Amino acid sequence: MRTSYREEDVIFLLKDITGLVRPQATEERERLIQAGRHYCEMLPMEYVPSEAYHKAYLEALAHYARPTAQAIGVLADKVVQKMGSDMVLVSLARAGTPIGILLKRYLRQKYQIETAHYSISIIRGRGIDHNAMKFLLRRYQPQNLLFVDGWIGKGAILKELQKELAAYPGVSDEIAVVADPANVTDLCGTHEDILIPSSCLNCTVSGLVSRTFLRGDIIGEDDFHGAVYYGELKDSDVSYDFIRAIEDEFVFAPESISKNASEEAISESVAAEVGAGVEEVEEIARKFGIGDLNLVKPGIGETTRVLLRRVPWKVLIDSRCQGDPALAHIVRLAWEKGVAVEYYPLRHYKACGIIQKLADT
Repeated sequence: MRTSYREEDVIFLLKDITGLVRPQATEERERLIQAGRHYCEMLPMEYVPSEAYHKAYLEALAHYARPTAQAIGVLADKVVQKMGSDMVLVSLARAGTPIGILLKRYLRQKYQIETAHYSISIIRGRGIDHNAMKFLLRRYQPQNLLFVDGWIGKGAILKELQKELAAYPGVSDEIAVVADPANVTDLCGTHEDILIPSSCLNCTVSGLVSRTFLRGDIIGEDDFHGAVYYGELKDSDVSYDFIRAIEDEFVFAPESISKNASEEAISESVAAEVGAGVEEVEEIARKFGIGDLNLVKPGIGETTRVLLRRVPWKVLIDSRCQGDPALAHIVRLAWEKGVAVEYYPLRHYKACGIIQKLADT
């Protein structure tokens, strides 16, 4: 798969389908998705980021580069405690890819551990790319594979991974993530709801690679899942700008200090009711009369994506976060799109985006 990332940073196990799929506008895709078409059978249009996108990204980078870097460090320490030095990073395309690159670099710089890093596709409701798994297991021991993603919202992808990996004895079904406000895993950098800045952009912060694609007329039985390479957007590519911005904030604390941070994060998780974030999403759905949980997107990152990429109905912001500058980009994007913002007593998340139910699908 072509990408603007260097091969030494990541290898995408994807089929290049550039030019084979007609991208579709946001509202067209939303209507089709809500009418039952699976999102993986379509691709969104990708553009040079608008001024609104770019502002959101720069604001997120200003507020969250350091917390993201700190969470990468805590996560790396936990990963080494769990895996030792023998590991192969397998990031979930595409949001997990820049996180996998950052984790790989942190492990090299602090621990002198060199890891292979691949990026493969997993699709909610359609499963993992089994051809990619076969490729990896021909080359590596199952116990050495470590899956990496950006964050956990409701935990849908984690559940998908756990279900799919039952077919692969010895492969851990945990995901290493930067942030887990849903409290479903301890293999995270923080349980706080932080915004990973890369969530504000599409392919231009992800190696110019599209989200992954799976449709029988284009993806054959022996193919990897597909993706498009957007070489025409190379002048707007900030993939390595993002990597450098986070890497510049790395702090290689003595292991005892890092371990304390890890233990503190673990104790936070134990103190919280495991999986309570998912229960909160179900409560929100009941409160606002939403029958499909897929229309409720909890967390700062997911809320930002709803505003930038979907057809939003309402944004909830935790009542305690009113006026928080770290959420200013969400308030501004909602205002620009004419989306209602409601301050609401959230428990595990700082924000939650709700997608518009399109009655005319």
